[in-house]
Amino acid sequence: MTKALSVLLISAFLVACGGDPTGRAALQAVDSGAVLIDVRTPEEFASGHLPDAINIPHGEIVAGVKALQLDEAARIVVYCRTGNRSGIAEGSLRDAGYSSVMNAGGYSALQHIW
Repeated sequence: MTKALSVLLISAFLVACGGDPTGRAALQAVDSGAVLIDVRTPEEFASGHLPDAINIPHGEIVAGVKALQLDEAARIVVYCRTGNRSGIAEGSLRDAGYSSVMNAGGYSALQHIW
């Protein structure tokens, strides 16, 4: 099954169940060039992460993104274990002036559609 078909089927399931298809939107954003950042600890990242993800722990997110020299309008997708730390990271980046940041939620849910 192709990645696109998998995303479509899972998204339809999520919508039918009243869920939020954020994972689908995040995947589409990354497929369109958004930078994917895993904000978990280096140990968590080493135990498994999404393809092409960059590891910047949530407490270091602003400095880490600045070190990547990303423009403040760059599209950024963040995720963690459950969505909590990525929510904090999203807020920190927005407070720092980054305008296109998406919290994709938790790794467990995302790895099934990635």
